[in-house]
Formats: sequence, structure tokens, C-alpha cells
Amino acid sequence: MSATGSITVHVPLAVRARPGRKTIVRPAGAAPPASIAVGADPSMVKALARAFRWKRLLNDGRYASISDIARAEKIDRGYVGSILRLTLLAPDIVQAILDGRQPNNLSLSKLLKPFPIVWAEQQATLTNASDHEIEERAASKTTARAPAL
Repeated sequence: MSATGSITVHVPLAVRARPGRKTIVRPAGAAPPASIAVGADPSMVKALARAFRWKRLLNDGRYASISDIARAEKIDRGYVGSILRLTLLAPDIVQAILDGRQPNNLSLSKLLKPFPIVWAEQQATLTNASDHEIEERAASKTTARAPAL
């Protein structure tokens, strides 16, 4: 207590910006937080909704190709392809995103980068790895060469 009668309390925390909100990150070894409802990341939810909607439109025959969707939506064809790739995410990852339970290091920009098709590999790659590690894994898979015959 200081001479003026006030108490100073220091709380170690870090504030991380996430789309649409800020989150407080507790230091390692801190007590678990009380249950706080956290909303889902709006940009990831919107991307997932678009992906599954576009997939349904392709399957129903309303559009014949990604180019047709891009033309109708007036957006880049490559972006449509990147978003459509989200339909290949493991169901548990999709559910975690929709529930707002995705790891702090998982962002839409990370999801738009190439990721493994096998669900178990997605879990390991997307939920535990940093952006740099994901890029290295993707690069090592694309640069791997087939053995000479």
C-alpha cells in the first residue's frame, strides 16, 4: 500500500487482436479462466458459409464451373477456388470455427493457404503450427520429387 492509501496490482497478460475483437491471453501456468462465451470469428464463418454454398450450387448444376461463380459474384476466380477448398476441412475443425473454439493461431489467412487433405494431418498442421511451419510443410510437399526409375 502506498502512502496515499491506494493499492497497485500488476496483472501479466497479453492482448491479441483478432478480427472484430480483442482477446486476452493468460500467461503460461495461470489458472484456467472462468467459462466465457466467445463468438466465432465472423470472417472465417462467412468464408465457410460461402464455400459450402458455392459447393452446393456447383453440385446442383446452377453453375458449371468456378469461373461461372466468380463471374456471377464479381470476384476473382482464384479467391473462389481458395474459399471452395475450405469444404475439404475436417468436420471437427469446421465445428470448432463455427463454435468459436478454434485455436488463437488459426486465422482465415492461414486457412486460405494450402493445407493437407487428410483430416488427421489437417488437425496437426492447422491447429498446432505457426504460419511459418505451415508454409514450410506445404513447400516440402510440393518440392518432393518422385524417385527416378
